[in-house]
Amino acid sequence: MASSNFAAGAYAAVQNIGALKGAPKVQPTQSAGGDFTRLLGQAVENVGEAGRRADMQAAAVAAGKANVVDVVTAVAESETALQTMVAVRDRMISAYEEIMRMQI
Repeated sequence: MASSNFAAGAYAAVQNIGALKGAPKVQPTQSAGGDFTRLLGQAVENVGEAGRRADMQAAAVAAGKANVVDVVTAVAESETALQTMVAVRDRMISAYEEIMRMQI
């Protein structure tokens, strides 16, 4: 947990600097979180689209209108996109839990 100790030390140092010079003036911006939210929304849409393509390919093979290789490729792409999304979700939850454990 060296990074936790480093983060705690950095936080303490910033607090000490702020106490010496006065609190820094930080202006919140409305668009600061919007980019991240939009990025996550696009990622979810991409995962959904990959799943829809896989379903369409599977239906086309069942109807005899597509190649099995196309279905396997679409399913593999969909699976990879879903695994990536789950990994990002797990990292976000882990980061949130770590932030919640920090002492202020």
